[in-house]
Amino acid sequence: MTDRIAVIGGGLGGLAAAVVLAARGHKVTLLEKNAWVGGKAAVLEEGGFRFDMGPTILTVPRVLRRILEEAGCDLDQELDMVRLEPQWRCFFDDGTVLDLSENVGTMAAELDKLAPGRGAGEGYRRFQAMSERLHGISERFFFWKSVEDLGDTLNFRNSFNASTLSDVLALRMGSTVAGTIRSHVPDARAAQMLDHFTQYVGSSPYGSPAVLCAIAHMQTNDGVWYPMGGTRAVPTALERVARRLGVEIRTSTGVRRLQVERGRVVAVETDGGERIPVSAAVSNMDSVRTYQELIGGPPAKRFAKRRSYEPACSGVVFYLGLDRAYDHLLHHDFVFSRDPEEEFDWIYRQGEPAPDPTCYIAAPARTEPGVAPAGGEALYVLVHTPYLRERHDWNRMLPAYRRVVFDKLKRTAGMPDLEDRIRVEHVLTPQDINDRYNVLNGAIYGLASHGRFMGAFKPGNRSRDVEGLYLAGGAAHPGPGMPMVLMSGWIAADSLDQDMRDGVHGDAGAGSARAVA
Repeated sequence: MTDRIAVIGGGLGGLAAAVVLAARGHKVTLLEKNAWVGGKAAVLEEGGFRFDMGPTILTVPRVLRRILEEAGCDLDQELDMVRLEPQWRCFFDDGTVLDLSENVGTMAAELDKLAPGRGAGEGYRRFQAMSERLHGISERFFFWKSVEDLGDTLNFRNSFNASTLSDVLALRMGSTVAGTIRSHVPDARAAQMLDHFTQYVGSSPYGSPAVLCAIAHMQTNDGVWYPMGGTRAVPTALERVARRLGVEIRTSTGVRRLQVERGRVVAVETDGGERIPVSAAVSNMDSVRTYQELIGGPPAKRFAKRRSYEPACSGVVFYLGLDRAYDHLLHHDFVFSRDPEEEFDWIYRQGEPAPDPTCYIAAPARTEPGVAPAGGEALYVLVHTPYLRERHDWNRMLPAYRRVVFDKLKRTAGMPDLEDRIRVEHVLTPQDINDRYNVLNGAIYGLASHGRFMGAFKPGNRSRDVEGLYLAGGAAHPGPGMPMVLMSGWIAADSLDQDMRDGVHGDAGAGSARAVA
């Protein structure tokens, strides 16, 4: 029997898993179908402009710090990180401009100015206090261990006491993010700004469970950060550390299937037909596609039967190199839709692009001037769209939707001459995202977090269907977003390592990974 472990997919979750496993003494081979590692955290360069192609917002950097510490590395030595304040600038359809501050007191005062006499500031303080409570519960019961359902979070027989009951009630199960926000913050503009924390997980605040309000405290407490060199610097650092630890990294090497014998992973077969014997595998590929395409048979049927999963939203991303900067933009900006209920209804219920969408803009030249020629701008513009349906032909749909997006930026974000300034333009559509990253139906954020009770739960990192199979990435617990995807890699690696030390290989009864406060 081999002692080699395969990591399938070199996205952030796969890289994190490889680093942790190698740091704990395992022999690791990472297989990546693209010519680069980092997955969506890729880079595009043209004409003196440099664009991060995927994630652009880094929060909760202590997750990355912990992964690097496993390898004896210091985050501050590996990356030059800049804390951004204000965190975002918000543009609303009525002409209001509002900056999101990490300081709760400062933000509360700004909301009182925005909506005088309505208690918006005090409501925001109460919302943040609730968010902090939810964050603490998540740290105790949800993070840093393999979780697939409520039974994995709470041991009702052994540890259910008054304190645990209080925590369960605090989860506000049955309530949505949107409803919870509006019960605290009466101003529609402030509520729309807070709604968009759920866009880190590609889901509608009207369909997501209230526990996701914890994201607000994670961001205000831990800050929003920019690694110099762009978010691409994160996978670059992880790759560098992985190689130092002896991880074999093979790019341009896709995986055709996982060979399973007597219910256990025994080998990986590459697209080229090579068979690589393994003792276990971590799949950083989309979890649903892992079962459907790499495993199949009874395990895939059991996985599908246990719970149906819906893809999260997709998006259209424009990479715009401008010859002149827009000085009124911050590093991160949201240009909000006129009506959030209408917008989310189009995207998540009707399954069609919203006629008046919210646009996210990253303008990193504020923090790192070298991303563009002198005086220029390297804009990243993301608009969320539905995940791919058979009726969607983005080659046909893109020209009209480009006009919708650009008209929104001109009208609401103060960019009337946008097209006159463009010198470089590229775009990714949902179809491009689907084909490039092996995600489910072009979903950027893995699986949707919809459902008032079970919406926060994703497939667990320790497979219940195949021994020796572990899952990482945005379509596995704890979900999408840079810190959560990195954490998923740590959990998958920790679960695998613990199972091997305990003499089991991903058995459903093997117990959970080490939980950490």
